[in-house]
Amino acid sequence: MLFNRNISSKMKALGCARNVGRIERLASAFVGGTMLLNGIRRRRWRQAFVGGGMLFRAASGHCELYHRLGINTTGEKAYPQTSVPHNQGVKVVSAITIDRPAAELYRYWRDLKNLPNFMSRLERLEVRDHLSHWTFKSVGGKTFSWDADIINDIPDQLIAWRTLHRSDIDHAGSVRFDPAPGGRGTYVRMTVEYRPPAGKIGSAAAWLLGTEPKQVMDEDLRRFKQIMETGEIPSVQGQPQASTRSQEISA
Repeated sequence: MLFNRNISSKMKALGCARNVGRIERLASAFVGGTMLLNGIRRRRWRQAFVGGGMLFRAASGHCELYHRLGINTTGEKAYPQTSVPHNQGVKVVSAITIDRPAAELYRYWRDLKNLPNFMSRLERLEVRDHLSHWTFKSVGGKTFSWDADIINDIPDQLIAWRTLHRSDIDHAGSVRFDPAPGGRGTYVRMTVEYRPPAGKIGSAAAWLLGTEPKQVMDEDLRRFKQIMETGEIPSVQGQPQASTRSQEISA
C-alpha cells in the first residue's frame, strides 16, 4: 500500500492523474505479475518488460494511451485537457473529392505550416513538435485562439487532433484521406466536434467566426482542392461556391 501511494503521489506531481478504474488495475496487476515472472523464468525479456509495464499501470492507476484519448474509467472527473467528451458536442462534417493521390494530400496537410495557404480565417499558426498554437480571425476582426495536440496520425490516411485546456473553443477534429470510387482521386472528409461554452446562446463557433462553421470548412476545402489540383492559391472573394458536401449534426 505504501508503494502504491508513493507512486500515485509521484505521478500526480508529474501531472499524470489516475485514469484507470479499480477492476482494470486489479486485472493489470494479476496479468502483469504473471507475465513478469514467466518472462524472467524463461528469459523472455520482451514479455517481462510488458508485464512490468502492466504492473506499473496497476500501481499508478495511469494509462498514457487513455490520457491521449481522453478516456477515464475511474468514475472521477476527466482530464481538464479532454476537449469534447464523446457525443457531448456539436459535430460538423464537410467532404470533397480531389483529383490527387491520398499520400500527396496527406503530406501537404501534415506539414501544418501549409494550412494558412487555404484556411482563410487562420491568421497565425505556431508549431511546436506535435503541439501547435492557432489564432483565427472572425469576420468582424475579433481574434480567438487555442492550443492543439495531434492525437492520431496515420500516414496517408488520417490526422486527428484535440484542443488543450483553456481554449476559446473546446473541440476535437480529424481529416481523412480515402481513395475515391473508380480511382478518381481522393475523398477528403473533415470532421470537427466542438462544445459551446457555458452561457453562450446558439452556436459558439458561429458567434466567434461570424458565420456557420460548416461554411468556413466548405470554403477551406474548396481552397485546398484548388491548390492541390492547380498549384495556385485561390481567392474566393466574389466567386460562386463549388460543390462540397457538408452536414451539421447535433450530437
